[in-house]
Amino acid sequence: MSRISQCFKKLKADGQTALISYITAGDPEPWVTVPILHALVDAGADILELGIPFSDPMSDGPAIQKACERALKNDVSIHNVLDMVAAFRKKNTETPIVLMGYANPLESIGYEKFAQRAQEVGVDGVLTVDMPPEESDEFLPLMNKHGIDTIFLVAPTTSLERMAYISEHAKGFIYYVSIKGVTGSAVLDVTEVADKMLELKKNTNLPVGVGFGIRDGKSAAAISEIADAVVVGSTLVSCIGEHAKRPEELPAAVAALLAEMRHAVNARDVAR
Repeated sequence: MSRISQCFKKLKADGQTALISYITAGDPEPWVTVPILHALVDAGADILELGIPFSDPMSDGPAIQKACERALKNDVSIHNVLDMVAAFRKKNTETPIVLMGYANPLESIGYEKFAQRAQEVGVDGVLTVDMPPEESDEFLPLMNKHGIDTIFLVAPTTSLERMAYISEHAKGFIYYVSIKGVTGSAVLDVTEVADKMLELKKNTNLPVGVGFGIRDGKSAAAISEIADAVVVGSTLVSCIGEHAKRPEELPAAVAALLAEMRHAVNARDVAR
């Protein structure tokens, strides 16, 4: 059983909703990424998503696009991202880490080399936005071989048939995109998400995490009512952008923001 599966199993037994945090690796400075990751865990993150900087992050809104630009100015590559995971693992061998990004950086070093190195440093899952299961014939077997969960996106427009197809190939959890558009772009409609969760749960036994549009404790708590995990990204990345010229302040600033969401989610879990 992977670290991701173990994490969800434990949280379910404790009646808790997972909190998944996203940041872009190397933003705004490479040296601060690992301290931010540790601070997020201390603030209540159950699973960490680490974004691989890419020059054309087509599914991401302005906040994450700017984060990628800042990271790429620092020449942060996939090799650097994997080194950051290795550095994190020196102190934390329990918290699952998911790499999130696009196919091009992985292709640049080769899927086999990436999978081997990712396993060595302690990566638990990979979510490649522009690589659906239909286009993963080479990628999926390599991830399975190296014990890395492949996580796929489900959108509001995804049909029931395709939900079932995605679920057959996914591991770890399903990432449900709660809005139509890029990250951070729209107001969250919790009722609409709840209806989609009912459909999705009929087609998968995997946990479902909901992301896009979760901005604060209120929205995080609302999603915790209907999902197995709450995914927080653009709000954290925006905070990093605001402190970009004062990176030494970032671990505390980002942790404070996530802690507020953790408190709200925990309060809702207790009330259920």
